Amino acid sequence: MKVNMKKIVGVWTLGYSLDKHTTKSTPLGPNQFGHMQFDTVRPEAGEALFQLKYRSDFSKVPVIAQQMKDSFGDAFTSVGLVIPMPPSIIRAKQPVVEIAKEYARLMGIPCYENLLVKTSDTPPMKDIGTREEKVTTLMGAFTAYDVLDENIYDVLIIDDLFDTGSSLEAATNILRGYNKIRNIYVATVTRKR
Repeated sequence: MKVNMKKIVGVWTLGYSLDKHTTKSTPLGPNQFGHMQFDTVRPEAGEALFQLKYRSDFSKVPVIAQQMKDSFGDAFTSVGLVIPMPPSIIRAKQPVVEIAKEYARLMGIPCYENLLVKTSDTPPMKDIGTREEKVTTLMGAFTAYDVLDENIYDVLIIDDLFDTGSSLEAATNILRGYNKIRNIYVATVTRKR
């Protein structure tokens, strides 16, 4: 997979994204139901994520996880465990969780699905005014559970898409309050910019 990896900057220790989510999107006009249709061009990572999330093609999980390992696994050598970003949409099988589990397997470290959990609903982020309000809202919705042994860990949060960074910032801020976590790294499959 060809990627255009980019560093993503935020309150976390270090973060990377594989590639842009889309490279071009041209409106084609409304369909028979009045919904606008688009001709969207995606880089390989964006297309793989699209097929996984919206076409339920879980064969893309090992491809994405392997590319994440190949692209920035060396930057996260101190990481002792992986945490998937809590999903915002309930699905029978969560794409981000599957990517995180496969990445952790490839790196030979555990993945903790039950460490950072979304414990309350939030309104759609597009309906919340400022970035600060988004972070505050999300921090109120996330909980970090004490599921680790007595060691101190560097952790990697894996998410699918980096947009404003508000969800990753909220997750990082919550995890900073957990005394068994030292450095917090982030990795996403795609980014909006």
